[in-house]
Amino acid sequence: MNKWIKRTAALSVSVGMMTPVLAACTSPNTSDNTERTLRIATTMGYSANDEYFRQRFTELYEFANPNVKIEIISAMDDRYMYGRPDPNEKPQDPLEKLKELMQGDNPPDIVMTQYEQLPDLISNNLLTQLDPLITKDKFDISDIVPAVIEGIKKVGEGKIYALAPTFNSSAVIYNKRLFDEAGVQYPTDKMTWEQTFDLARRLAKGEGENRKYGFSFSTYNMGGDMSYATQLYTAPLRLRMFDDNGEKMTVDSDQWENAWKTMLQIHTEKLVPGPLDMSKMNGSIGPNENYNPFQHDDFLSGRVAMAIINYGELDRIIDVMKNADRIQGFSPFEWDVVTLPVHPEAPDTGGFIGMDGIMSINAKAQDPEEAWKFLKFINGEDWARLKASSSHNIVSRQKYIKTKDGLDYNQQAFTSLMPVPFEDTKLYLKNPRLYEVQSIGYQKLQQVMEGKLQVREALKQWQTEGDAMIQKLKENPNGEPGMPEPRTLG
Repeated sequence: MNKWIKRTAALSVSVGMMTPVLAACTSPNTSDNTERTLRIATTMGYSANDEYFRQRFTELYEFANPNVKIEIISAMDDRYMYGRPDPNEKPQDPLEKLKELMQGDNPPDIVMTQYEQLPDLISNNLLTQLDPLITKDKFDISDIVPAVIEGIKKVGEGKIYALAPTFNSSAVIYNKRLFDEAGVQYPTDKMTWEQTFDLARRLAKGEGENRKYGFSFSTYNMGGDMSYATQLYTAPLRLRMFDDNGEKMTVDSDQWENAWKTMLQIHTEKLVPGPLDMSKMNGSIGPNENYNPFQHDDFLSGRVAMAIINYGELDRIIDVMKNADRIQGFSPFEWDVVTLPVHPEAPDTGGFIGMDGIMSINAKAQDPEEAWKFLKFINGEDWARLKASSSHNIVSRQKYIKTKDGLDYNQQAFTSLMPVPFEDTKLYLKNPRLYEVQSIGYQKLQQVMEGKLQVREALKQWQTEGDAMIQKLKENPNGEPGMPEPRTLG
């Protein structure tokens, strides 16, 4: 709640201070007071009166263009937003609903989607190609972060059908003190996963409570859950669990075997943290024991030398270091960040890059001129200047990207890698119960980590049992659900 209040207050101040800038952002036709309605449809779960959406994307534009009213249209199935619906009713795919809206009697002008939804809309000729508009208006896109603009071009086969004003990503944060103590050279950008794990081996030492780990897939302790780590590791390889139709498993393969063997190896070597001993957490502190204020945080506690961190988490690290003298039992240390590790097969692709605010113009937009004007506004320099201080996302214009609190760290670590396209999303929307099949894999992987199954045998069992479950779901789609919560990278 406090963060929300701060964002609201910051927005109010920005609007008040930036009126001259906003005036400059309006088009030459601002003397035209004709009332206009700009309709934005989205699959992202925002409602018609979503204040957070308006604060982030539309209020500044409406302030600069008082004759424009912006409507937000949700393409989400409302039944699944409020309670559990009738299990006999199949949820409507938000993308399919969006496509219906885009071709309906009162189509939206702009659509806001997920990155992985763009190819479907592009292939069905539902989006306006933006390249001619960019050229005609000499709209400068040369300053947009390559991870954003090249990622967009990739799904458009070299053409631009969308723009995204901000994005979020992750990097590897490392504790310089632990590296210095071990006499090990700091990590560098675009190290391979193998190089990163080799580095982790040189840093891991000790036993039990005093164990120092070389690497973690999160700054927070994950309780030894290797399924999340495996998803992150395999995402750039684009390993798929199912065939194109989601009707047959594809996990009994050499690629999956190699990935699981890698996860097993770093687990067996104790390069990554296991679950914490909860019996020794939050208890009374004896006279000879050191108090650890960050016992659940593997990085700040000093348990790991390197950890994957989301951009938005940097605020916590910075605040802790800044207030270190007030925190009992904490000794500050120097840190920096490098890119996520990469695979040789995908040397420029990372697993944790998410474009935020991806918007396109509907090919059947009722007011394409105003729609393009809006896209130029929120993807322009003045908007980026106003939003550059966001604590959670990074603006796409490189000129206005800056480090938090003016600190000297490797900001480019968050901007260098290309996004990973997630191909199976549509399959899960078509058949949400595929998560049950995925959960079999979590169980088999855990059995591998416990030494109860060999890797290839576990994958064969997953494929066999998964195929049987898929067939059962086809024959009886409305059977007992028992569907576990999906685990995602975000």
